[in-house]
Amino acid sequence: MTKNEYVPFLSEVLEVIPHTDIEYTFRMSYVGDVRPGQFFEVSIPRYGEAPISVSGIGNGSIDLTIRRVGKVTNEIFEQYKGTSLYLRGPYGNGFNTEDYQDKELVIVAGGTGVSPVRGIITYFASHTEKAVSAALIAGFKTPKDILFREDFALWKKRLNVILTVDDNTADPTFPQGLVTKYIPGLEFKDIKNAAAIVVGPPAMMRFSVKALLERGLSEEQIWISHERKMCCGIGKCGHCRIGDAYVCLDGPVFNYSRGSTLLD
Repeated sequence: MTKNEYVPFLSEVLEVIPHTDIEYTFRMSYVGDVRPGQFFEVSIPRYGEAPISVSGIGNGSIDLTIRRVGKVTNEIFEQYKGTSLYLRGPYGNGFNTEDYQDKELVIVAGGTGVSPVRGIITYFASHTEKAVSAALIAGFKTPKDILFREDFALWKKRLNVILTVDDNTADPTFPQGLVTKYIPGLEFKDIKNAAAIVVGPPAMMRFSVKALLERGLSEEQIWISHERKMCCGIGKCGHCRIGDAYVCLDGPVFNYSRGSTLLD
């Protein structure tokens, strides 16, 4: 019998990890193949569903970091305690670690854009021998908006990490400035062996990619994620279509040689 991709399955909420007042990571029961950068549809009957990127992969579990911004996510925050949620997926393609092995890897992420690349960052932080070098530039609006604080503490011990905020008035110990401020200062031993991942709001991605190209990387050396464009997950509703691409099917992860035509 052919599986109906529209039918969700019930997944137990194993743990809830608050980051900010409106952003929590939900650790959900799940057994199956999944990659960083893919996404699941999370639903509550009568309220609808929302596409959420995978922010972590465990043994028998996945992490979904959810921001409380609308009808469905409001209900998820209200109803999660001691219960389960409906999921369907995973959908789309994700990040392939093999694309970045033995490279000088740079990851540039803004705000909730850290979520879909968290798995890649964690992989290379745990397997530093797999890359020539690995650097992370992550930006948030203010110190109170920072996600995955415990992860950042660990990543800083193993990777070259720049954690910056737009406004450090509340805590001047944080570097201040957009992520693009720090790209010109990146050092490469061999620019032809570099690889970069950029995820975040459209304007942040556009200017970050521009800065990386100016540093000497080619379009083929850069990957982006259109995770904000996801909708039904199976290419039926058409909301994610950009040109001839369906983000939920062809993406959300794209090499920039193709993704350059999809930026909005």
